[in-house]
Amino acid sequence: MSYKLAYSTLRWQNPDLEPALNRLAEAGWQGWESRLPLNWMGTPERLRRVCDDAGMPLVVLTANGTPDSRDRENIESNRRRMEFAAEMGCDCFMYMNGGKPDDRPVSDDDVRAAAEGADEWAEYAAQFGLELTYHIHTNLLVDSIDHWKLYMENLRTAKLCIDVSHAQLWGYDPVASLWDFRAQLNYVHLQDWATTTRRADGYYDPQWCQVGEHGNVDFPAIRGVLDEIGYDRWVTACPGQPIPGREDPMSEAERSDGMVTYLRGIGY
Repeated sequence: MSYKLAYSTLRWQNPDLEPALNRLAEAGWQGWESRLPLNWMGTPERLRRVCDDAGMPLVVLTANGTPDSRDRENIESNRRRMEFAAEMGCDCFMYMNGGKPDDRPVSDDDVRAAAEGADEWAEYAAQFGLELTYHIHTNLLVDSIDHWKLYMENLRTAKLCIDVSHAQLWGYDPVASLWDFRAQLNYVHLQDWATTTRRADGYYDPQWCQVGEHGNVDFPAIRGVLDEIGYDRWVTACPGQPIPGREDPMSEAERSDGMVTYLRGIGY
């Protein structure tokens, strides 16, 4: 089957949205993921008009902060983002973990408490018909296969975005992880690296590249398991390292052509 392909605008800063989204649509993307501040996107009415004109719906909005933190300002500002996402008709609202403790290793209780905070956010979003999705990510609070599994065991309401590159960095085969977590999966990120190292303190340091550029992740096999489990929601691709002088949104949109061509060529 073919998939709904979106582009992650993770590095866009103060973009001129109209031409940039039009350029993404021209490349062949069908939607986009935003991490922009609300005061840049404007009202939902305004952003819907921009998206409709480009034929590029906003499919995922991300948190600004993490549900690991129970700080009131953090909670309230992200509730406004959830409300905005719901008004935009987003497929889900994405969040990540926060950082690790400075003075000690991460404990199982830390992981359980983080999952509890995520479910509190998810319960708030649910009143608007909006799902949360937890984006796995190296170098944050949950940073191992065991803690990932523990975190998912403790989630009641929030669901899961598997970024296949981060699963592989942890040593969890992306195909196996998609199969194992299929019941909680509601979003997928495709990302790739050219090279990767790991410091003595455990910090992962990949050099990101365009999806399919170096072939370190088996994207055809990932498409196969998505078919097998009957996944039918959004698949979003992330850009590679910025190129000096071509970091602006329009240049990134132009570079994205090759990712769409690659992904459609292998059956996405």
